[in-house]
Amino acid sequence: MSVWIIGIAVFLGVAALVGGLATIVREKPANKIEDRLDILTGANTPATAKQGRMKESGVLARPLDKVPGFFEIFLERFGNINLLFEQADTSLTISKLLLISVTMAVIGGGLGAVLRIHPALMPLLGLLTGAVPVFWVLLRRRRRLKAFAAQLSDAMEMLARSLRAGQSLGFGFNMVAAEMSPPISKEFNRVFEEQNLGITLDESLEGLTERIPNLDLKFFVTAVILQRQTGGDLAEILDKIGALIRDRFRIWGQVQALTGEGRLSGIVLLALPFVLFLAVYQLNPNYIMVLFTDPLGKKMLAVAIFMQIIGALVIRKIVNIKV
Repeated sequence: MSVWIIGIAVFLGVAALVGGLATIVREKPANKIEDRLDILTGANTPATAKQGRMKESGVLARPLDKVPGFFEIFLERFGNINLLFEQADTSLTISKLLLISVTMAVIGGGLGAVLRIHPALMPLLGLLTGAVPVFWVLLRRRRRLKAFAAQLSDAMEMLARSLRAGQSLGFGFNMVAAEMSPPISKEFNRVFEEQNLGITLDESLEGLTERIPNLDLKFFVTAVILQRQTGGDLAEILDKIGALIRDRFRIWGQVQALTGEGRLSGIVLLALPFVLFLAVYQLNPNYIMVLFTDPLGKKMLAVAIFMQIIGALVIRKIVNIKV
């Protein structure tokens, strides 16, 4: 009898836990639907007012020049993989990326077997080839964000001209989406389409800043939100933001030219141990395999890899000057 009681208690406990989690998960979409209905009907409930204050304090309360730490960047990039795919503008999913990485790792291991590489190097070769898709996604994301930053000044001028011509800000977003090339055309067109679907401009711009982590874009979004609340000449503000972006890119180009020698030296110093490893392995494989078979060699290899990482971080800190 006690077994039946314990089983029923466990069943009720699990059911209550699942019901509570389902209620928590469904709470946010329900609130969004209620808020949308309140906006359409003109109601101003306490919940709507509370969330409105939270939305207003979203962009305005956070510092624009806040620099996230290492763990924040790690969690932002790898904790939300879907956002990473969205920023890279790729149709990959987590399952597809995992499948491609495993396939590349198997191909790398097979290639190592064909080339008769030492068995101790097989896991390393498989790990390197398996990480190629991940590095490709990160490189695609970096290039896309850099291209967006380069196009932002022209988009600011186009928006300012449309406002001076008497058009609305939404029409300016549509004009940028039609006249300019990706990635900025795609992102601005998404903001325009979200407004057509009933989402407020503040929410659309907040989503834009989440998808595109750019400081100049945060300046633009903050200026638009403040102008909608307090008024002012938005066209003049956009012209100043565009001029600021151009000056920043000009100074950044000068910094890149001055630090080019240091960056090239860092690349040579970091690549030299790997090139020497491959050269010695081709000349005398047994000589280099001591690092993988002897206990002291394994310790030396671990220390060398650790020092390489420290050296790369130090060189990156020296030549990476933020403008």
